[in-house]
Amino acid sequence: MALEIVKIFPVHIREALANDTWKAGLEEIRVRVGSPLEFIYGGESRYLPEHKGVCILPSACGYESGYRMTPEDLREMLNYISDYSLYAYSEEVKEGYLTIEGGHRIGMAGQVVKKDGKVTGLSHITFLNVRIAHEKRGCADDILPHIRRSDGIYNTLMLSPPGIGKTTFLRDLIRQLSAGDAGAPGMKVGVVDERSEIAACHLGIPQNDLGPRTDVLDGCKKTEGIRMLLRSMSPQILAVDELGGKEDFAAVKQALCCGCRVLGTVHAGCVQELLDKPYLQACVTQKLFGRYILIERNSRGERSTTIYDERMERIC
Repeated sequence: MALEIVKIFPVHIREALANDTWKAGLEEIRVRVGSPLEFIYGGESRYLPEHKGVCILPSACGYESGYRMTPEDLREMLNYISDYSLYAYSEEVKEGYLTIEGGHRIGMAGQVVKKDGKVTGLSHITFLNVRIAHEKRGCADDILPHIRRSDGIYNTLMLSPPGIGKTTFLRDLIRQLSAGDAGAPGMKVGVVDERSEIAACHLGIPQNDLGPRTDVLDGCKKTEGIRMLLRSMSPQILAVDELGGKEDFAAVKQALCCGCRVLGTVHAGCVQELLDKPYLQACVTQKLFGRYILIERNSRGERSTTIYDERMERIC
């Protein structure tokens, strides 16, 4: 992980990151022009202090003493990220992010460019969020037995607030279901990766291991991608991240009518938040999903899961 991340920074910052000790547990790096470079570890922030004008290893120093990013620093980063051709990534920039080698996703913000009232791109990019790709193999070991059934798996919906790790769990479930084991054969999995977070494709090649029987549609809207995979790849399982509006769930229903199982995630901090959304409440009422998995994180950064059945009754 260290090399792909280090090489997108200006040379004078790379020197401070030459020691790999800073990368353990790293979740995000926040880059803001005029503000200290921020490294986030499980909710704790560390900054890159300066000593006699030289950046040194990220530490728990105060915000005030952190190295402040300059416009030149950020321009240099954008050149490295895009291989000196940001224009070639105009579609990704329009969506507000792009994925680099290693599967790390870089979110972007700044001044938007509009045409006919629609956002067509970003100019004066002055904020970056480097989200570190984590493949936590085995993190879904305790979940897997509860979603399996004799004829495959239950339709499963994972819920959590943003940034808690539902995509990480989803990725590991995909990998294990695709690979299979002594107790269950591998299954064909189709992934609609609208925001390139599951497979983290770089130049069309997944940077994350999703198993040997997995096919990916990268950068495709969920509604279109679900229908495309159903027509072209005959998946046994469809995996989608961050289901949102009515159109997404209409496409999910279509998949279920075709005999396909669905693995999905949705933003919700608790069961009640899920039920407060009319289209999600309808899913519960119609018992579209046989398993609901609530993922939470406590004040110490430790994750826990609670599993419910189709009636929203707790299993474990």
